[in-house]
This record gives sequence, C-alpha cells and structure tokens, in this order.
Amino acid sequence: MNDGQPGGTRGEPAGATPDEGRARSGDPFDDALALVNGPGQPRVPPAAEAATVRAPYAARGAAPGEGGDAPYTPGDPYTPGAPYTPGDPYTPDDPFAPGDPFASDGPGAPGNRSGPTGPAGADDPPPTPAPGPRPTPAAVPWQLARDIARRAVTEPPAPLTSALGAALGRTLAAPLTALTDLPSFDTSAMDGWAVAGPGPWRLDHPAGTPEAGSPPGILAGHAPTDVLLDGHAIAIATGARIPSGATAVLRSEHGEVRAPSGGGRRLYAPQPVPPGQDIRPRGQECRRGDQLLPAGALVTPAVLGLAAAAGYDELTARPRPRAEVFVLGDELLDHGLPREGRIRDALGPMLVPWLHALGVEAPAARHLADDADTLYAALADSTADVVITTGGTASGPVDHVHPTLRGLGAEVLVDGVEVRPGHPMLLARLAPGRHLVGLPGNPLAAVSGLCTLAEPLLCALAGRRPAPPYRVPLAAPVHGHPHDTRLVPVAYRDDERYGLMAAPLHFHGPAMLRGIAAADALAVVPPGGAKRGNELELLELPWPAGWSAGWAPDTPTDWSASGEL
Repeated sequence: MNDGQPGGTRGEPAGATPDEGRARSGDPFDDALALVNGPGQPRVPPAAEAATVRAPYAARGAAPGEGGDAPYTPGDPYTPGAPYTPGDPYTPDDPFAPGDPFASDGPGAPGNRSGPTGPAGADDPPPTPAPGPRPTPAAVPWQLARDIARRAVTEPPAPLTSALGAALGRTLAAPLTALTDLPSFDTSAMDGWAVAGPGPWRLDHPAGTPEAGSPPGILAGHAPTDVLLDGHAIAIATGARIPSGATAVLRSEHGEVRAPSGGGRRLYAPQPVPPGQDIRPRGQECRRGDQLLPAGALVTPAVLGLAAAAGYDELTARPRPRAEVFVLGDELLDHGLPREGRIRDALGPMLVPWLHALGVEAPAARHLADDADTLYAALADSTADVVITTGGTASGPVDHVHPTLRGLGAEVLVDGVEVRPGHPMLLARLAPGRHLVGLPGNPLAAVSGLCTLAEPLLCALAGRRPAPPYRVPLAAPVHGHPHDTRLVPVAYRDDERYGLMAAPLHFHGPAMLRGIAAADALAVVPPGGAKRGNELELLELPWPAGWSAGWAPDTPTDWSASGEL
C-alpha cells in the first residue's frame, strides 16, 4: 500500500524503485539498516573521521501522518470518575479516535527540545535544509525495532568476578553449577530422635557420658561418630547430621519416653515409623556438577543464597550497563512552577530512576543548553555504554540530534519507528560497544522510546535473556492507529468472570504522564485497534505490579457489562 511517499511503498525510503525495495538480504536486521541508510541516507561507518561528513546536513522532513505523535486533543470528554461506555470503543483523550488528525510533533508541542545551531568547527557550516524535497527516514515496524536494538550488541562487556554481594542485580556470565551435593550429607528434617529399626527403642547414654538425666543428643554442626545400633535411638535437632545406622527420624511430638521398672529409658511411637521418614537424603536437591541456573539468569537475593549453599564465595557476572541521560532544551525548569513560557523537566527525574530499576548504572541527568556545540561535546566526551537524549529527534528547526550524529560519524540503526506515541525515536552506534538512544521530548513518547529501544539494548548489554511475551485480555476496546502499533498504559483488574484483565487508562496522550503513573504495564495495540477480550502483549514496568495507583482489589469494574468475550 502506498503511504503518500512518491516512488516507494510503505517502509521504503522515498525515491526507492521497486527493484531497490526488493533487493534485500533476507535478514530483517540488515534490511532495516538498508532502509535507514538507503538513498538520501548515506551510511557512515562508526570509525569514520568527523572530517568525512562535514557537508551540511539535510534536515529531515516528515510525510503527512509520519512525522511526530498525534497531540492530545483539547476538549477531552473524559471527566474523573466517568465510567467506560458499555460496548463503545475507548475514546477519552484518545488521539486516534476516528476523525482526529495525526499532527506532527512540531515546535509548538510541549516537551524537551534541542538547540538552534549545529555542531561548530572551523570548517563546519550550520545545518541548512537541502534544496528540493527532503528525504524521509524509513520508519521500521515496532517489533523489528526492538529486535534491532537487541541485536545491536554483538558482544556484551567482558564478565567480572566479584564477591557474592557485589553480583546482586547483575547477570550470570556462565551457568551456575553445584560445587557440592545439596544437602552434602543426610540431615534431620525435624527435631526428634534418630531411630534404627522398628521400635520401641532404647535411649542409652553414649560411652563416657554421665548416666544421670536425659541422654545427650546430636546438634546441628556436630558430626556423630558412633554407629546407631538396631533398636536404639538418640535425640537429634533439625539440620543435624544423621548418624550411621539410623533408618528414620521420629518427630518429638510423636514419640513418648518411658522409664521401665528394670531401668533405662525406652522410646515408643503410636504407629510404625517408615524408613527414611523426616530424613533429607544427601543430594536430594542437587548433585555436584548439576547445572542450577543458566547463563543469563538475573542474580537475585535468592540466587545469592543458592550460590552460597552450593559452595560459591564469588560469582562471575556481566557488569551493569553504564548510561548517561542528556536532557535537551532551554525551556526546561528544574524546580518550581511553570512560568514565562517555560515548563518543568519531567524526563530527568523519571528516566534515571527508571534506568536504575532496570539494573543500569546512571548518574543524575545532565541538562544541556540549547546549543549544538554543547551536545556535540557531551556526546564526544561521554564514555557511557549508552547515551540517552531527550528531544531533538524530529525535523524541527531546533532538532539537532541527527546532524550531531553525522558530525560524530555515528551509524544510524533505527530512524523512526511505526509506533504511537514515540514515532520519531532513533538508535545509533556511536562507536563499537557504544550507542545512543534518542527519545522524543514528549513525556509518554519518551517512555515509549525507552521501552522500545533502550530497554532491549540495555538487556542485551547486561547479557540478560529477553522476557517471554506476556499476554492479557483487554477490559475495554482501544482504538488503533491505521498503520502503526500503539503503546497504551493499562492497569490490572480482577474480573470475577474472566480473571485478570488489562484496563486501558485515561490520559495517555504523548505529552501526558498521568496514565503511565497509574499503570502496571503498556499494552501493545496492533494497527486498527483491539476489542474487549482480545489478548494483547504487555510490556510490564520494572517495578512490582499493583504498586501503581491504578490497581485496587476492590475497584468497581464498570466495564464488566461491555459485552461478551
């Protein structure tokens, strides 16, 4: 289907011939790179010197409906507490309801922006629009963009060996293999008596112990040396080593000690004790050499406990990825109320803690002045594995991420994604092992870019296996974009009839955070939308579900009458 780009089909660069569109390698990763770096988008290898790309950068335009994210439409019919209308599509503050324009995320839209000038240099002219039609980046499908981000890391950083505690939150670089049997010897599972053979049993004092009082028992941490003879018993504590000759453990609450007239003590049980009762046999959990966890497993507190039990003092794990966040735009305030046309920076306070929740090391966000020289210098000086910028990824007069990347000799891997919000996001390789993720300036669009490109990239850097897709039925219909995927904040709801469902939340416009702040996940809505009961893939947020303000066990389910599944 032609999408308004002359001479090309959807997903191909403007001006590409049908033969060029078909001349693909067959590998989605390489095909996507060919689209991004096709006609009008020359590829620059990562190692290229900046001097080789000093020509003025052609500012990128956007075809109608392909540029930015549809803005929030004033006149939102939703009012707090209003129920969903049974049977009707979910429309409050929905920018993709029929008839709404897909407006570009232009200079007037709220959000973080970059500066008005290009990278400076003695021979560097400022970027100027190229004459004639402007080339349009070839946006890639959402799922392919995530795959490209994962595959952009060809080799995670070298693993590090550290003490157990220092490995918390990192990823195992090699399988965790048991260094010993677990348990390493037969142990008692209960307090009671170790018994040999059928009862009743004699409770004799071991040789060398006084005859007065109760016979001593075996405590945890002690290694018994005497063999327990048939028809005899000895007291034993939980976790203590079972003596040789013992056949079972009789729990203390099930046994009765009597003192017969003939002297000595006898232990009686109300019923026969089967062999092996309440004994944890050696190797019950694992044998030495067994694989306990595969490479790529996240080191959690429970993993640390398992590793210690299996004999480890150190673990070899991938280092945590290092990231920097650059917040662009002179219109942003870091405190106080919005004033004089300036707005509060919402992305700096949000993105760094989000990265920490993903197990990423990141210092406080840096606010860069609206100056391309400053952006150029910051990117050139950064040593982080991943640099995340906010704003400046579209084609406005103050959007300078693209020309700065050209000046640095970066290789663009993704330049626009078929997703709303967040369409003008990008991924570039700054150098081997170093990448940049450019997020749109609108807050929810930035979250979309973080989940689409940054999270898969960072997980690959950490050597972490991608989570399997998780699908949940929708609690209400959701409109879809005609061509692009949508990411919509949802909260879990427990329906008496249908079980766990995902309820779409209000306030999900590109410039809004109110919906995502109350969300448990983002629902991946396919082009054309989804009906109530349709199972959609969910991108869960990196904190426990139910922590958000959007979930409560006793929340009324006003959508329960909106039709049969």
